Amino acid sequence: MEFFRIKRDIPFMRHALVFNLISLVTFLAAVFFLFSRGLHLSVEFTGGTLLEVTYAQPVDLGGVRNTVGKLGFQDVQVQNFGTARDVLIRLPAQKGVSSAQQSTQVMTALQAVEPSATMRRTEFVGPQVGDELAADGLKALAFVVVGIMIYLAVRFEWKFAVAAIIANLHDVIIILGFFAFFQWEFSLPVLAAVLAVLGYSVNESVVIFDRIRENFRRYRKMNTVEIINNAITSTISRTIITHGSTQMMVLSMLLFGGATLHYFALALTIGILFGIYSSVFVAAAIAMWLGIQREDLVKGTVVKKDLDPNDPNAGASV
Repeated sequence: MEFFRIKRDIPFMRHALVFNLISLVTFLAAVFFLFSRGLHLSVEFTGGTLLEVTYAQPVDLGGVRNTVGKLGFQDVQVQNFGTARDVLIRLPAQKGVSSAQQSTQVMTALQAVEPSATMRRTEFVGPQVGDELAADGLKALAFVVVGIMIYLAVRFEWKFAVAAIIANLHDVIIILGFFAFFQWEFSLPVLAAVLAVLGYSVNESVVIFDRIRENFRRYRKMNTVEIINNAITSTISRTIITHGSTQMMVLSMLLFGGATLHYFALALTIGILFGIYSSVFVAAAIAMWLGIQREDLVKGTVVKKDLDPNDPNAGASV
């Protein structure tokens, strides 16, 4: 399915060096902010108090969040669970204040606004649990990276595997850099979004790589740069359809999903935008710098005739 067809290839690789330098500067800036400011970790990672509160009637989460925020708590997470009458509240740990004292203080404020508020349970999430979550998150990220590299090396060639993983890590580090620079809260949903971006970004790279391999088989007289430009140009319509549809859904979560989904959708939005950019100007360009060529992808294949790259009915003959 295509919305349009571009008849002349766009010379993306002509400016590959400039865009790679921009990517390098952005990447280094993200790394700098990660080390200088660090991530603003949520309660799941740092420890804190968790409360389950139930109401007689459906409750407005914004009102609950404002009531708790007036007590001086920072980065309070408030969300529904089960029904609209049940609320889950996560409070960050405070020095010199016990979990029981936090619970009593919050329930007193909530009952002053709505007497039907009843605490169902409260528990303390210790920093040890937070450390375990952080370690498990890093392990998950490492397994995803290794899995992607093995998959691409088997399906294509090691140069594509290296190029794709550099591009994907470029996206992940830049997302984390945004969260470090603006000190947005980094929670488990945001970690899930980062892992989702890894898979989403590699999907775009695989589509371009697959077209590059196909072009090497079809066009004998085109050099590597022309092959890559043609591959990217011919997949632009698909990119607009896929990423446009996904971005519409993510923006709906960002604008209308409330505070619970805000940073999750924000991480996905940044990841999608940079995923498109990195697949074209990072992954494809690095594959070109690594010296990808016809012999790497087409082994033992005989091409009987040269084909017109702008002919939609052209096919490979092997």
